[in-house]
Order: sequence, then C-alpha cells, then structure tokens
Amino acid sequence: MKRATLPTAAPLASPQGHQSLSSFITARFEEFSRSQKDVAQYIVDHLDEAAFHTAEELARRANTSSSTVVRFSQALGFEGFPELQHAAREEYRRRPPAGGAVPAVTPLFSLDQSEFESAVGADHVNVEDTARKLSRRDVEAAIDAIVAAHRVLIAGTDQMAFFASYLRHLLMLLDLQAEIVASPSQEALGRLSRIDQATLVIGLSAGRPAPLIARTMKLARHRKATTLAITDATLSEVARQAHIRLYYSSNSPGYVRSHTALLAVIQALAYGVYARDAQQYDTRIRAFRLK
Repeated sequence: MKRATLPTAAPLASPQGHQSLSSFITARFEEFSRSQKDVAQYIVDHLDEAAFHTAEELARRANTSSSTVVRFSQALGFEGFPELQHAAREEYRRRPPAGGAVPAVTPLFSLDQSEFESAVGADHVNVEDTARKLSRRDVEAAIDAIVAAHRVLIAGTDQMAFFASYLRHLLMLLDLQAEIVASPSQEALGRLSRIDQATLVIGLSAGRPAPLIARTMKLARHRKATTLAITDATLSEVARQAHIRLYYSSNSPGYVRSHTALLAVIQALAYGVYARDAQQYDTRIRAFRLK
C-alpha cells in the first residue's frame, strides 16, 4: 500500500532536520482527495486545535466527517488520528511565541467562562493572531492594487457575500468603481466577462471556497488581471490563484466560523486606501453623502 512507504509520526515530530507535520502536509497537499484537503487546510491553519481537539470536533470545524479525519491520518502514514495528534502537539510545543517572549497579561475572563465570554475571547485572539501573521508588504501591495485598479470586482458567495457587499460600499464611499459577484446570475456573469488587465479581482473565502469563487480567480489569472485573496485557509484554491494573499484567523467555539478578523481586515484595507489621499477622499465622501 502507498502509505507503507510514508514517514511515521516520529520523524515528522523530530526537530533535527525533519519536516514538521505542517510542512509535510503542505508538500503533499495536491495528492489528497477533496474532503481530505479540507482537513489538511484546517490542520495547517489551526495547528493548536488539531493538537488538542478530538477527531469528531476537528471534523466538525473542518466541515467534514470524523472518518475522513481518520483516513487522512492514515494517508499520511499514521496508524490513526491519535498518532497524527501527537505529531501536531510536538510541533505546537516547539513553536516559539510570535515576536519572541511575550509578557504575561491579565486574562480577559475568568477560567469559568460562559459561552458568550468564550466566543468574545476567541475573537480577541483571532484579531491578534491575524495582526501578527499579516505582513506589511502584503497589506501595502493590496492597498496599492486597489488604488491602481481601474475597476474592482469582489467575489464572495453565501456568508462571504455580505462582506463583499460591505467592502464594495466602503470603496464606493471613496468614489472607486467596485462591483460584486455573489451568485451565478446573468448579471454577475456579465461582470465576469468584463474582467481585463485593468481589473483587480478580490476573492473572499472561508474554508473550502465556493466553485464560483475559484472559477472567478482562475478566469482573472487567465485574463492577466491582478488577483487578491482574503481567506482563512492558506492552502485554498483561492489563495493559490492569487497574486496577493491576506490571511485571517476564524477560530470559534461556536457552530460557525468567526468573521470578526475578516471584518477588521476589510475595514483596515479601506482605511489604508483612504489614508493615501485623505483630503481628496474627504471631499468625495461628502459629495457621496449629498447624493
């Protein structure tokens, strides 16, 4: 069998020149099935959860089944999920704190948190984690692309459609030409047909991207348009098709992903565009409000 030749958990977790679990998964990503890719994306982007959650809980958060999580573990050469989890814990424990040593801070809430406090605390961590992982170079490149674009097309379906519409609203306040694609309607397909080299295409996704968003990004690359992905999954198809990638954290104790950090990224991007020429944009905003 194929997995008989794969590395076992021990070398994956070893720090002496061996691949970490995350890098091993990333290197073999294209070999996995579609459902296994969902698990792979989630483990790479949420290693702490893979290290300490059950297979059932990890499956729920990755929008798949526990049997898929077990099969994914075996595809990597592990006997089952417990061995994969051991490798995840070893990698997690060896990761240095972001930015070096972090001084102790007072916790937001007491240990006996309510569900509400757990959700708010998770969002606090999501925003902080997103801020630490975003590079200034990528953010500046995204702002430059928005400012330079003759036309901005924002693609997002389902819950992402709300954020696509909100980003469009923020850009229109600055008198920038922005349109959205939220469904395969005739009108939306007409907007896709007008993609050219002067267009900036922004793809929004959470977890596995909708087929429409993936096809939009592929079409944009084919037509040599600049592409920007804003996603919580670094290995997603949307991210692979993008020239510029902005990652946000979406961990949540609830039954849906958190989009607090996504909202922060969208508003910060719009403010970055505004700051390029605040005086001119102030005039445009006043004119827009008088319409």
